[in-house]
Amino acid sequence: MTEPADAEARRAVKPVICYPVDTLPAPDMALYHRARRAVQKLDEVRVPPRKARCFQVPAGHFFRITSVEGPQVGDLNLFNARDVNERFYSGKTRALHGTHITTGHRMWSGFPHLRPMATVTHDTLGWYGTDPFGGSVHDVIGTRCDPYTHNLLSGGQYHHCCHSNLTRALADHLDVSKAEAEPHVHDVLNVFMCTGFIRDTGQYFMKASPVRPGDYLEFFAEIDLLGNLSACPGGDCSSEHSSDTAACHPLLVEVFAPAGGALSGWQPPAINGYDQSHGV
Repeated sequence: MTEPADAEARRAVKPVICYPVDTLPAPDMALYHRARRAVQKLDEVRVPPRKARCFQVPAGHFFRITSVEGPQVGDLNLFNARDVNERFYSGKTRALHGTHITTGHRMWSGFPHLRPMATVTHDTLGWYGTDPFGGSVHDVIGTRCDPYTHNLLSGGQYHHCCHSNLTRALADHLDVSKAEAEPHVHDVLNVFMCTGFIRDTGQYFMKASPVRPGDYLEFFAEIDLLGNLSACPGGDCSSEHSSDTAACHPLLVEVFAPAGGALSGWQPPAINGYDQSHGV
């Protein structure tokens, strides 16, 4: 191919943000922080290494994911607890907030609902920012490690990839077969995972997570939620994405209820207002 004479001019065209968020409904972070001052712990779920567990969070409650015992990343799926067909949409979350999310960002559900499911209220790794390699924490880039890609690249049958972990946990929770549960497993929020894109090839990379025991990511549940969290078989993802050799640790999920009246006036978000006529 011959480079055109105006190649540099074309490359120099300034980018345009696809989805400016100036008019995006903003969470009332001050209200959430006031409500968080006095809460009661309702439940906790410990996610074993290389496994997944489901948990439920009522609308208007908080849930926290904490690294315990050692550095560990997790793959998080979210569903509407009343209708698993409404689930987290990582692509639209990425388009609205960027490749990684932190305090004040929201996890959005897919079409036709397109509404906030959860809002990040606290992030103890918020200090990390973006490193010299372009890496950052809590990504909505990666899909989840899965046995299909593992088989494609390496052969063999590895059953503790996050996709399989999430499938087993959801099947158990819903009391359905793995075949019925698997289509509901979706692209994740990679909690604590440090990732980015290699500049020259555009390839997705991972590096050792900066997470340490006691670090946490906390959310406000905007609707009734069913969560499904996998403690990734890559551990801190410093070198292994899915293996039986990486050092892996459990993750802790805790659910908290605010004091009565703390959320006075708050209402769960309505589903998206588009009429679904699609021009017909």
